[in-house]
Amino acid sequence: MHSTAFRRLTHKTQVFIYHEGDHFRTRLTHTLEVSQIARALARSLGLDEDLAEAVALSHDLGHTPFGHTGEDALHSCMEGFGGFDHNAQALRAVTRLERRYAHFDGLNLAFETLEGLVKHNGPLLDEAGHPTGRYREHGLPLAIVEYDDAHALGLSLHASAEAQAAALADDIAYDAHDLDDGLRAGILDAHELRSVPILAELLDEIDYAAPGLDPSRRTHELTRRVITRLVEDALGASETRIGELRPGSADDIRRAGRSMIAFSDTMGAAERSIKAFLFPKLYHHPRLMAVRRNAEAIVRDLFATFMREPGRLPPLWGDELAKAPEPKLARGVADYIAGMTDRYAIQEHRRLFPTTPELRIL
Repeated sequence: MHSTAFRRLTHKTQVFIYHEGDHFRTRLTHTLEVSQIARALARSLGLDEDLAEAVALSHDLGHTPFGHTGEDALHSCMEGFGGFDHNAQALRAVTRLERRYAHFDGLNLAFETLEGLVKHNGPLLDEAGHPTGRYREHGLPLAIVEYDDAHALGLSLHASAEAQAAALADDIAYDAHDLDDGLRAGILDAHELRSVPILAELLDEIDYAAPGLDPSRRTHELTRRVITRLVEDALGASETRIGELRPGSADDIRRAGRSMIAFSDTMGAAERSIKAFLFPKLYHHPRLMAVRRNAEAIVRDLFATFMREPGRLPPLWGDELAKAPEPKLARGVADYIAGMTDRYAIQEHRRLFPTTPELRIL
């Protein structure tokens, strides 16, 4: 929490750019909500709360300005130089980019925290050693491969139960607060939410318990009930899975072959239906997509300028990268841009270009 990377989350996008309003989530407030839910899960399941919190607090440290839009733009810019991945960038931040100690780089984190940061969403390799999931097509990011070569993270195994709790808390938090923010922004319509069965059920509960509730309180009730319903199901399903496994050690959790901290099959499908609703209705809404295009242009412009003229980087960066070979320069530029807040990226663009795209939806 004392790191520079953590403080910068204050002005990094969750869904809405920081200047859209004081009440929308930022990447920092999202992280704090994830941490609270992760601790609640860990406490109820008898896990290590501090480890669950550490993974939750670190899970988004590698995010770029402008959220996933910035990540997609930077990944495209880094094509040919190993690409860009926010999870790998978080590992770079906590093992290389933070410089807070006299004798080494990074944050001096425990193995379990680093393992959880890298693998909280599941194994990165299958049993044969082939990349899985989103890494299947292009392979593992170089930052993860290099660190694993020096300090093996068991990439074909699951992470600890605490890291799994943090990953589930991430899903719970953004399902709930993205609904809240979308309704607050007027992009989501409360009536449309009824197309999702679990949301319709919760809205019926609210309308029965408090008929005629004003829209703001109704939204807060929905947010609270989404979190409660998902957490309670996760606790019950996780207790069942752990009871069936009867682990004798943390390694038994890692080698279980599936996540031990999870929703029931029924609730898992319901949770996915919330995501399936949010993607077209919120994340890909035309008003947000217009902002995303402009944010992408800012990132691309900055990358191209710094690659062409590394002397325009601040002295601390430019002095080191001015004569670097192109791959090292590209990675350094990506590190610099990834560390920017939304606000600083906009300021840098205004410094370097005569006009800067407008990033507003409201």
